[in-house]
Amino acid sequence: MSRPEVIRVAHSPDSDDAFMFYGLANNLVDTEGLVLSHHLSDIETLNRDAMEGKYEMTAISYHAYAYLYKKYALLPVGSSIGDKYGPVLIAKEKMSKDELKDIVVAIPGEMTTATLALKLWEPSIKTQVMPFDQIMEAVLAGSVKAGLIIHEGQLTFKEEGLKKIVDLGEWWFETTNLVLPLGGNAIRRDLDPDLQQTIARVMRRGIEYSLAHREEALDYAMQFARGLARERADRFVDMYVNQMTLDASADIRRAVRLLLYMGHGFGFLPEKVDPEFLTLDSVDSVTAATACCH
Repeated sequence: MSRPEVIRVAHSPDSDDAFMFYGLANNLVDTEGLVLSHHLSDIETLNRDAMEGKYEMTAISYHAYAYLYKKYALLPVGSSIGDKYGPVLIAKEKMSKDELKDIVVAIPGEMTTATLALKLWEPSIKTQVMPFDQIMEAVLAGSVKAGLIIHEGQLTFKEEGLKKIVDLGEWWFETTNLVLPLGGNAIRRDLDPDLQQTIARVMRRGIEYSLAHREEALDYAMQFARGLARERADRFVDMYVNQMTLDASADIRRAVRLLLYMGHGFGFLPEKVDPEFLTLDSVDSVTAATACCH
């Protein structure tokens, strides 16, 4: 089993991930001797990098796990969950599903959970990959008729005069009565089991620190907020970093399993994959976790 001297940790340069990783990125919690290096890329790039096993721990889309499960296990900490909200399909004007069949929709990546959810909502939809932060502009400019937006755009599209066709988190809940599991953190299976446990504990400790020191963590996250006002950035962070991020509950795990089963059933995934989450041997509290560093 592998025990690298430096643990490469990868996540996206977004305000919610920045908030989540604040404690770790700024050496504010006990890392139990681990040396961490942080790497930032958009989620589709991280999904592709994970196919090569590039990082010891990485953020991934739950959709992508179906292609990564032989290399990575899922951590029970660090999930981004849509609780009756999620990626939004937008256009300049309202459209029906029938109208959508005649156009191409911009998506933020083939392996994103947003894209899988869109295809489950309408299997016949035609798509075109585009960088996630260019999709709203492309719809406004008319270079695409509709686009699937993730991240902060979910809160700002109405101000741009764009219309919601469907919120996939809302649709998923109405269909399944479950939350929509968008992204999680994965750990490489070839790592020493004790090291996997340590990384998971440290990750949870970092999230606990950020939640317990919300204002300072939000200060840090604002540099990644893409122009959002602080109040709105705080709202966005709260949507995706909360108590559900600290532990993948039975409902979250059930939702991940159903997402992957449905993806396979509709023919969008090559295999029927059961999500495998690492079991944490022990979990400490934020008080104990931060005592070393103050």
